[in-house]
Amino acid sequence: MTAPTRIGAYRVERLLGTGSFATVWLAYDPALDGRVAIKVLAENWSHDLRVRERFLDEARLLRRLDHDRLVRVHTVGELPDGRPYAVLAWADGGSLRDRLARGALPAAEAVTLLDEIAAGVAVLHRHGVVHRDLAPGNILFRSWPGAERVLIADLGLAKALAAASGLTARAGTPGYMAPEQDDPLAVVDTRADVFGLGRLGLRLLGDAEVSAGAREDGRAGRELPRLRAGVPPGVAAVLRTATAARPADRYPDAAAFRAALRHAAPWLSAPPASGPSAPPASGHTTAPAGPSGGAALRRQPRRRLATSGAVAVVLVALAATAGDAAGRTPAGAVGRSGPLTVALPAGWRADGSGWAGQYGDDGELEPALVVSPDPGRWAADPGLPGAFVGLSAGTARRTTPEGFLAERPHADCAAAPVRRTRQGGVDWVVVAFACPGDRPVIVEAAGRAAGPAGLLYVQLTPPPGRGPDFVDALLAGVRVR
Repeated sequence: MTAPTRIGAYRVERLLGTGSFATVWLAYDPALDGRVAIKVLAENWSHDLRVRERFLDEARLLRRLDHDRLVRVHTVGELPDGRPYAVLAWADGGSLRDRLARGALPAAEAVTLLDEIAAGVAVLHRHGVVHRDLAPGNILFRSWPGAERVLIADLGLAKALAAASGLTARAGTPGYMAPEQDDPLAVVDTRADVFGLGRLGLRLLGDAEVSAGAREDGRAGRELPRLRAGVPPGVAAVLRTATAARPADRYPDAAAFRAALRHAAPWLSAPPASGPSAPPASGHTTAPAGPSGGAALRRQPRRRLATSGAVAVVLVALAATAGDAAGRTPAGAVGRSGPLTVALPAGWRADGSGWAGQYGDDGELEPALVVSPDPGRWAADPGLPGAFVGLSAGTARRTTPEGFLAERPHADCAAAPVRRTRQGGVDWVVVAFACPGDRPVIVEAAGRAAGPAGLLYVQLTPPPGRGPDFVDALLAGVRVR
């Protein structure tokens, strides 16, 4: 395969991967000064109108859903030879397939990961979409402030529920497909994805030797493979129900699967000591009709996103950078990004003018800043004090400040009781996390700006020895013009 030097305005750097229907290239975007992944329809399928339309349908679907847990599309285009391509953000965390190839995950981590996968699939189900190909290669990881986030990728086989039955071609990954996907006349609905979730659970939690031999068998109805030590007994029952041969015997959708999993593994939904007003440790657990939050996994203390957002991924997960512009602000001044302003603590500066991956109704990046004594270094140095400050109208439409913070737990850190404070005319919800080792305190705060402006979000690493007074002073300086 000859690598192209350019695709549209993007300079191609290297091949990321190939599949039956598409090739994915890593490329450089000179406009945003960052890397992107470009998915190009395979040449041998370029004249098949059905495959071509399915390729474009995936991009349209991702653009329509536009959710933190799913791939986001920057744009689409067409090569000179007529083949379509989709531009997505590059990802840095790899796939679940990559991680499993390096060895089994600890049981508790694997259960938490399965919970996060179910939350992503539940987003699809809530919008009336069935994925049909839940497999380790389609579960990706991308960087998030202080952590990683799990995303569901490759919706090329996804179907709207209304069109997911009747004369559809056999599609999916052997070992993870529901039995009914072998029947071209069968109804394929959300319960097929529940089967896929169950098979993923068996791959994550089963005895390594048993799982390796069993994962190629997509048929249900057999005795459940032996699970590893440390897996709660109730989790085995959840996986048995999820992988039942008959769809009617499974959970109805991913949200119901997730609720059952959380009941079987109580640490997934244990609330902080402050009681019901606190955000749960990993998303909401009282609304089985659909997810409202999520957790980040595999904390990586040496990495922190700067001006980052919910960024699209393909094949591998994304590490975002500090916004789309580099305007530096002198110490002691006010940092600005669109209507968002931040009064800077003494000796701090501001950088960035956009929340990467978060687009407003006008198609432009929503405003965000990194403020720190050294904003450019804050993303890579966990010991450096600083803060990410963002404003999102789209996020305000889909969740509350409490719900937004529930999507950002730090599972290996101890959460202080939720604190509420009114600063700068905004009612803030604040949670501080004390983390093990030499990691700094992390403070998460969210509040709704007055009027239609949107939801304000701050992730702050205070200077050593500084407490709530410093946090409140920073929050008081966050304003929307």
